[in-house]
Amino acid sequence: MELRQIQYFIEVAKREHVTEAAMALHVAQSAVSRQIFNLEEELGVDLFIREGRNVRLTPIGKIFLEHMEEAMKVIDNARQEVQEYLDPEQGKIRIGFPSSFAAYTLPTIISAFRERYPHVKFELKQSSYRDLISGVIRGDIDMALLGPLPKQEKKVRGDILFTERIVALLPTHHPLANKRSLNLNELRDDSFILFPKGFVLREIVENACKHFGFEPQVSFEGEDIDAIKGLVSAGLGVTLIPEVTLVDSLPRSTVRLPIIEPDVTRTVGVIIPAERKLLPAEKLFYEFVLEFFSLLDRFQK
Repeated sequence: MELRQIQYFIEVAKREHVTEAAMALHVAQSAVSRQIFNLEEELGVDLFIREGRNVRLTPIGKIFLEHMEEAMKVIDNARQEVQEYLDPEQGKIRIGFPSSFAAYTLPTIISAFRERYPHVKFELKQSSYRDLISGVIRGDIDMALLGPLPKQEKKVRGDILFTERIVALLPTHHPLANKRSLNLNELRDDSFILFPKGFVLREIVENACKHFGFEPQVSFEGEDIDAIKGLVSAGLGVTLIPEVTLVDSLPRSTVRLPIIEPDVTRTVGVIIPAERKLLPAEKLFYEFVLEFFSLLDRFQK
């Protein structure tokens, strides 16, 4: 079994079309067909069901694909580790993050890191809370910034970087807009703009409302923090969002109010796989992040 055969097999399986796979690989279609045929001959099984120009995996083909994708990850990691061993400051880091970290938290960290290590490359992926955890476990990303830090997931380990407040964002014409702070119970009759069900920030808001025995009346949902802020700015409801998302600017026609009861917060941390050693460039960034927020915490005190 040759590495080239595995690469061709994975590409055909992904595209379910030999011609398209050949174009993506920049080789002749006949070369791809021949390598797939040789692979099936060697294994003694049919990996694909042919349907004209299209193909689809057989049941055993699907099982074989899972193993080959894992094998390619091991090979790619080995190749990358060798390259980074020679110079970890030339490596690549794949980081996942939620939309609430896109405007301030992540850019601040990467900007500071690049000042010290300007040649390290980054591959960024914005996703939801549970998808980020799954991505780290599967190896699709090397680490993830998220909040709150997961407590029950044994396949990742993480460190708390800081604890941030969740604040209320209200339209300027709201009856409570002139207050210096508010009790969450004062918003029980308001229309809320929140993330959809399943998002961790939605759970944080709902749990805070339960403290006063009510469920927020959700008028609009948005999967992006800027979209939620925009809807509040348009006067369509109120929301509760992490304070860090308002650091650089407050949306027009809105006010930010701290919540004094209950105290709504979330931990923010970085997670890495528990069952895989970090590559040199990844370890460099991970240790930098811990150092960065440790120094920041000391400075703020």
